[in-house]
Amino acid sequence: MTRTIHGVIRGRTIELAEDPGIADGQQVEITIKIVPPPRPWGEGILRTAGALADDPDWDDIMEEVYRQRKRLLGSDPRSEEAMTQYGKLGFVFMSSA
Repeated sequence: MTRTIHGVIRGRTIELAEDPGIADGQQVEITIKIVPPPRPWGEGILRTAGALADDPDWDDIMEEVYRQRKRLLGSDPRSEEAMTQYGKLGFVFMSSA
């Protein structure tokens, strides 16, 4: 039987996150893989912020996106009305305000 169970090392003891379901005293072989700590929410977008700032085509691309959304929704995609509508359609958006 092979399973992956997460745990925390405390000296020479590994504190498991769940019961392994193995009889007490049973010998096992352990392979340890260090798990990096979780990153704070939003860190990824912050690391990439500004990545397209020097792209000469980016503004044109975003204007095309806004034009297509306006055609779809019938209003300026940056307006409060459109943002409410985006939410109903399941769009995710970020405001720079």
